[in-house]
Amino acid sequence: MTSEAFRILRAAARVAAPWKNGGGVTREIAASGAASGAFDWRVSLADVTGDGPFSVFPGTDRTLTVVEGAGMDLMVDGEHHIVDEPYWPHDFPGDVETDGRLLAGPVVNLNVMYRRDRTRAQVAVVRGTLRLMAPEGGTALAVALEDGAVIDGTDTVLGRHDAVLLHGRAPCVLRTHGYAALITLTGHGPGSR
Repeated sequence: MTSEAFRILRAAARVAAPWKNGGGVTREIAASGAASGAFDWRVSLADVTGDGPFSVFPGTDRTLTVVEGAGMDLMVDGEHHIVDEPYWPHDFPGDVETDGRLLAGPVVNLNVMYRRDRTRAQVAVVRGTLRLMAPEGGTALAVALEDGAVIDGTDTVLGRHDAVLLHGRAPCVLRTHGYAALITLTGHGPGSR
């Protein structure tokens, strides 16, 4: 397997962008679309250090997965959602009023956001040997949540929060010693294939 079949996205290369409300920072892993706010989809890691409101993204759905820390109590459109199990993806609309309260100190969340009229996203947390392949016209992204993932047939090792991105149909085999998040993104609606 050649490195042309996939792209490695190293955690060390990501820039932390502070939130407007001062409650944390976001490190973007990958996105499709123009600038922030005009994306078709966006995957990031968020360091949440304080309680407060989530930004509202019209027409967007979200999947939040706690990857470090005790979790959060989310108030989503007036309804409580306790998100306290690590590595358990939690879906909710990104265009309704949402407020987050930390349960017991800071957390790190894997955050997947996608425009519901253009894209669908599926998030699973897995471990072991994974055969990754992007769906036709879509994208597959695997994020190592722990150290020690290896891409078969290469000398490529993924450290904690490193990622591998696939756009084409060539498969990639990832062997993990710990957990990894697998995000599959497919287009639909006007302009999709």
